[in-house]
Amino acid sequence: MRPADFRVEGTGDVRMAQARPSMQELIRQRRRAGFVGRSAERAAFRANLGVPPEDERHRFLFHVHGNAGVGKTFLVRELEQIARERGALTAYVDESAGSVPEALAGIGRRFAAQGHRFRDLERLLTAHRERRYEAETAALGAPEPEGPSAGSMAVARAGLTGAAMVPVVGALAGAVDPAQLAQGVDRLRAGLSARFRSQEDVQLVLSPEQVLTPVLLAELADAASTVPWIVLFFDTYERTGPYLDAWLHALMTTDRYGALPATVVVVTAGQRPFDTARWGGFADFVTDVPLGPFTEAEARGLLADRGLRDEPVVAEVLRLSGGLPVLVSTLAETRPDGPGPPADPSATAVDRFLKWEQDPVRRAAALACALPRQLDEDVFRTAVDCVEEEADGLFAWLRGMPFVSERGERVQYHDVVRAPMLRLQRSRSPRGWRERHTRLAEAFGRWRAEMEEDGRPDEWWRDEAWRELRLAESYHLLCAGPRTAVPTVTRDVVDACGEGEVVARRWARTLLQAGEDVDAEGVAAWGSELTQALDRGGVLEALAVLLAKGGLDARGRAEAYRRRGTELGGRGEHAAAQVQFDRAIEVDPESAGSYEGRAIARGHQGDYGAAVADLAEAARLDPDNARILTVRGDYLRVTGDFASSARELDRAIELDPTRATAWAARGATRHRLDDLEGAESDLNRALELDPAYVWAFARRARVWRSRGEQERRLADLDRAVALAPDVPWVLCERGDALSGVGRHEAALADYDRAVVLDSRYASVYASRGVCHSRMGRPTEALADLDRALELSPEYVWALWQRAMVHLELGSRADASADVERAQRLDPGLEIPWVREALRAPAD
Repeated sequence: MRPADFRVEGTGDVRMAQARPSMQELIRQRRRAGFVGRSAERAAFRANLGVPPEDERHRFLFHVHGNAGVGKTFLVRELEQIARERGALTAYVDESAGSVPEALAGIGRRFAAQGHRFRDLERLLTAHRERRYEAETAALGAPEPEGPSAGSMAVARAGLTGAAMVPVVGALAGAVDPAQLAQGVDRLRAGLSARFRSQEDVQLVLSPEQVLTPVLLAELADAASTVPWIVLFFDTYERTGPYLDAWLHALMTTDRYGALPATVVVVTAGQRPFDTARWGGFADFVTDVPLGPFTEAEARGLLADRGLRDEPVVAEVLRLSGGLPVLVSTLAETRPDGPGPPADPSATAVDRFLKWEQDPVRRAAALACALPRQLDEDVFRTAVDCVEEEADGLFAWLRGMPFVSERGERVQYHDVVRAPMLRLQRSRSPRGWRERHTRLAEAFGRWRAEMEEDGRPDEWWRDEAWRELRLAESYHLLCAGPRTAVPTVTRDVVDACGEGEVVARRWARTLLQAGEDVDAEGVAAWGSELTQALDRGGVLEALAVLLAKGGLDARGRAEAYRRRGTELGGRGEHAAAQVQFDRAIEVDPESAGSYEGRAIARGHQGDYGAAVADLAEAARLDPDNARILTVRGDYLRVTGDFASSARELDRAIELDPTRATAWAARGATRHRLDDLEGAESDLNRALELDPAYVWAFARRARVWRSRGEQERRLADLDRAVALAPDVPWVLCERGDALSGVGRHEAALADYDRAVVLDSRYASVYASRGVCHSRMGRPTEALADLDRALELSPEYVWALWQRAMVHLELGSRADASADVERAQRLDPGLEIPWVREALRAPAD
């Protein structure tokens, strides 16, 4: 049934025949979740669902805002229930989502729970996670110089979404040369295009929202045909807004992603009003919902509804709560037995509302469970001292308290209630405070260690569940002993920076929150300073702060320098990256990763001899690392030491027979050793392991060329271009193959396209020059070869080719000069007929 079928024109009533609810059901609805206030806000939202989208009175967006404790989340939950009663499909997202893809995943899970599974979106989200992981792990293992550098992958990890839409750009404004950043993005895009089988895969790494959002809209359109309304709730917008607001604005007000069904209503809730600079022009479809504390009438109404009418008790509740709904509800829920205010005027607010809970076990459990930031049953059992038989009942009681809210499979206290509970426990029993936090830290550490039984540390950091446990462990360590824990946690921030800005910010927030909760200014200052550094310059700036002030040990400093080198390499600043790797090695000469990173930086600068030496040191320090051996083996091939290259790659394959890059690199090496059969076999194996491996197709095409099998050569290059249509070196390879079989016009089309994609690619100018020469166009040929040598003055092959064109044009002196220069650069390269032509007498 379509949305229009649910409306009666002019009334907004539901047309479907339904039984009228009973009085008891209506009363339960009104009392639901202890929610009595905010009647005007609820009525406005309910009325809006009775107004057709075409009606100018209809509002598509509600923004709830107000200070902590005013009941934003309670109101949002109530609005969601109202929407459900109207037959709406709803989804709720809060700060547990740290990016647009995570928010979309949360939306998909909520819809699936209501019987509307968004399968296409789920498929793409899975592909996004897989492609992102592949992009991060492929960088150091890729043998091809044309592929993405290790540093380039750091840009992807930071959430880089293209030259025009880069979350990290705002943080780097003023600190990064936009031209360099744009070049880095182009290089990264080209490298990923060579790696992945489709441009959609590339976009899933670089700008996932561009691929995911249109699919979300298509799924929403399908769902909108079966439900009257779809309502999306985005809570804690003060935290999620920085990454959601621009996306949501584009989703609702532009056609960037496609058409959004008109029956979608969006509700956002945060501490601040909407950004008028962005949303100010759309006030006619937004309802602003500012929330303050309950009025006295609203608070008294809630208390009366709970049976609290004794004036001294009511007056004391009003005084203690300050009208904050979460406290009014909590104090009302405790239902004091006797009339009159509490006798002890010096007791804290926490004491006063807990003293009305007569069961000492429940009182102790409520206090103990304020210590963890989030709770599940395992954490509850660790936090609370109780017999096993009581645990289930106590946890169920706690979950029913009005100051406890659901966060997926976990629950957490409202900040307004949790903060005074923490202060109370810290001040009453400092030793007990330390012991409880230590016990919680040990539990999280134990659960984390269970996940570390398999895999390497770099793999642990990519596991979201492992990171959650490590964050919780760090928080409790900071609360138990700030001075001793800060060095450990700041060292963790170094590794968190390696996973990108989103992950690094979570560690900074943990430091900030722990500092506030334990009243340790130094810890909070660390959280604040790291957050500001991330705002100023992303993880590069945060790492600089850690190096300057973090008190890192030698290995920690080396790792910070190494990660800075990786970030700089990702921006194409390979010389600057090498400086950072140099410093890392100075601080810790035993860091295999630093030698590996410096080798790649040197390789990008053409210093393959030094790169090979660095990789030898890295392999000495980490002898069973197949990735290091693969890169070293391939660099040895580039330097011409084919026998050593083959030995390194043999060992890499022995250690990891599933590493496609090792098989492809050995295939290229065997080709240079004239072992065509072995080369073909290795490249076939690489393509079995990775059927979208563009570099392997290009290398196998070279094997077919050596065998004179031009059709098979072209077939492989056609596949490579289909997989990577916007990668210049792939187009140049196919252009060479087409020109070699006389298909010059088709070759020119590939060369022209490659030049458009990269106007500084010397090889494509040289190849196009040769193609022009074969077509009898010496003037065009000379122009292209001149450009190739302008870009790469020591390009020996281009010098020989230009010498031929000079001879064709009758310029013997110029031809002779090119030949002499080429021989000085590479005495081993000869093109005999050019020599013969120069010796022949002039006409």
